[in-house]
Amino acid sequence: MLIGKRGATRKMLEEASGAGIVVDSESGDVMADWGEQEVDPILRMKMPDVIRAIGRGLAPKRAVKLLEDEIFLRIYDIREWVGRQPNQTRRMRSRLIGRDGRIRSLIEEISRTVASGAHCALVIDRAGWHTSAKLKRPRNITLIPLPPYAPELNPTENVWQYLRQNYLALRVLDDYDAIVEACCKAWNDLLATPDQLASITRRNWANVS
Repeated sequence: MLIGKRGATRKMLEEASGAGIVVDSESGDVMADWGEQEVDPILRMKMPDVIRAIGRGLAPKRAVKLLEDEIFLRIYDIREWVGRQPNQTRRMRSRLIGRDGRIRSLIEEISRTVASGAHCALVIDRAGWHTSAKLKRPRNITLIPLPPYAPELNPTENVWQYLRQNYLALRVLDDYDAIVEACCKAWNDLLATPDQLASITRRNWANVS
């Protein structure tokens, strides 16, 4: 997706940023290289957000706007607002993203960025509109649904498991405020030990250099 059809996306990013975009074909690591030239430090700071946004599925033409001073990238986990129940997150996603039509448009947009002769494996969750029979996929895309429970693919699951096992399990709390206080203390205690947090979420196959 970062390179785009016939290198169009990479060329657009290089023209917008003045950097050379280098993609490691084996690891998938991406580097923006300005060489010896003087570069605005803000541009250096914002370039990773552009790459991250494209990796998350934002259209490259929109992602490149993140290089502008007034535009920033923020990624939210909607589970922080609606909880972790699958039906709640599905309901909220449908309101934010939309169903069938918008998902179809997104997949078609991804399809157009796949290099000629290449094939895209698109990993999706099991939201109803992702697995709908109405959803038609282009020939150059294969949809791969995640298993219903896949902590090895989502390190955040291991964080919740650690908090439950070490702070929150087998406790009786008096009221709502006590529950919130216990959860906040557990989270803050974990944040105070970044090495522990890193060890919980580390994956040998997901290294970024």
